[in-house]
Amino acid sequence: MTTSPEEAQPAAVPYGTPDQPRIAVRGEAHLEVDPEIARIEVTVLARGKDRRTALDDLTRRNTTVLDLIKTYGEAIERLETGAFSITPQLKDKSRGERVHAYHGRAHISAELTDFTALGELTTHLADLDLTRVDGPWWSLRPTSPAHKHARQQAVHEAVQRAREYAEALGTTLAALIELADIGAEDNNQPFYAAAPARSMAAVEDAPAPLDLEPQRQHVYAQVNARFTMLPPQL
Repeated sequence: MTTSPEEAQPAAVPYGTPDQPRIAVRGEAHLEVDPEIARIEVTVLARGKDRRTALDDLTRRNTTVLDLIKTYGEAIERLETGAFSITPQLKDKSRGERVHAYHGRAHISAELTDFTALGELTTHLADLDLTRVDGPWWSLRPTSPAHKHARQQAVHEAVQRAREYAEALGTTLAALIELADIGAEDNNQPFYAAAPARSMAAVEDAPAPLDLEPQRQHVYAQVNARFTMLPPQL
């Protein structure tokens, strides 16, 4: 009867042996860093007695908003148009389905990297007729170096913690057995950094730009690590 190579190998001992005792630790890191991106949401509204009038008005207002945002050039990292709708409003207490007016709505989202331009743009957008601005929401890029730094710090903490346990037993670490990433992630959700700017009517004079303070972002990382250590003299 032949024995496969897998069967010939001794079973792994999950908790170590007297000759190779193991240490299992967790390393954690929490960084607080400045945001890299600010996102705003713009809702453009329009109203007309008939569908075509509402659509033309919405198209004009939507174009005005897009042209305004595009004037900020490289400060805009991403510009997207979201949902669009034209909805009939029925007359109250009328027989049949008589339409009183049509309401149009278009959603636009923009991401900015220049936070000085952000305050100015938000104010100008909120100053437009039938335009609503929500935000900003602050965040980091998925490729932000902050994520790497958090993971490295979590690993360093795991190694340091394991060394301290080994030193308490009068011995030293021998080898790394396992390093498991259990959730190195950006644990930041969109937050309001200031009350959203909203406007339903324009004013004659240009308003002063909003003074927006970027909200610090929290980055977390956690790892599990297992080491072997030289047998201590107990």
